[in-house]
Amino acid sequence: MDQATISSHIAAAHDVIARLRAEVGKAVIGQEAIVDRLVIALLIRGHVLLEGVPGLAKTLLARTLAGAIDASFHRIQFTPDLLPADITGTLIFDPAGRAFTPRQGPIFANLVLADEINRAPAKVQSALLEAMQERQVTIGDTSYRLPEPFIVIATQNPIEHEGTYALPEAQVDRFVMKLRVGYPTQDEELRMLGIYLDPTAQQISIQRILRIVEIEQIAHLVASVHVDERISRYIIQLVSATRNPANFKLSSLVPHIEFGASPRATLALAHVAKGYAFIQGRPYVIPEDVKAIAPDVLRHRLVLSYEAAAEQVTADAIVEQVLGAVAVP
Repeated sequence: MDQATISSHIAAAHDVIARLRAEVGKAVIGQEAIVDRLVIALLIRGHVLLEGVPGLAKTLLARTLAGAIDASFHRIQFTPDLLPADITGTLIFDPAGRAFTPRQGPIFANLVLADEINRAPAKVQSALLEAMQERQVTIGDTSYRLPEPFIVIATQNPIEHEGTYALPEAQVDRFVMKLRVGYPTQDEELRMLGIYLDPTAQQISIQRILRIVEIEQIAHLVASVHVDERISRYIIQLVSATRNPANFKLSSLVPHIEFGASPRATLALAHVAKGYAFIQGRPYVIPEDVKAIAPDVLRHRLVLSYEAAAEQVTADAIVEQVLGAVAVP
């Protein structure tokens, strides 16, 4: 397809995505930026880690998004006594047929909500890691492909550490974005309270906006969004600045960064920037797209030093400095 045809198709698909975002907004007051990034993750087949204190509608976000698309949805509540077979499935002995038959677990869904993922022990997290990375599950001696699309939305509570297990760096890196869910504004909270206190308010009904086949078609359009070579070089420079900050006149960050972002971060920045450009209705990526999503893509990929922790320097603050230091094309 030529650029004009791609632009017209993106404009038509953009209207559908706008309806999807509006449908999710019926049940989730505020959090528009989080909704946009979840939609991007759906379109680029990326997994997302949601972090926020209890009561910020993290579970509602995932459930509502699943309700607005024609896709299967399973919620897994992670606990310290969870076993890998509880999420992947296991072999069940059938006395009638005198044979073992596979029983697939809740991981077999298009959209999986891994609630409080950091409460699961290492064996469960490793089983989830295979599913996230390989998009398959092994039960017995047979591997089974997971449905397409397959997206994991995981949640974790940043303020409670009792009975939790820190996620391994290798697994955290598999999440294309880590989103911080913040408090709503006073006006948004007033709207929530009004709905809750209204005795005549009916339960909000979420309509299905997208079918699986449409998601696949739109995903192909997102993949066709153009990334200029200058934008690619800009992305590479941003990632390089987290590895060698002194080369970008950021010597003050050297003692704060133990390890910079990996090449997987470079690919994620490009993919998410294309998705962000798409939901803005553009067939090409501009520097502002990269800057808008850079904190979400990079914050969980930087390994900070003890000195950074002692001085309360956050990954977001480091990303902000990097964005200010690297020249925009």
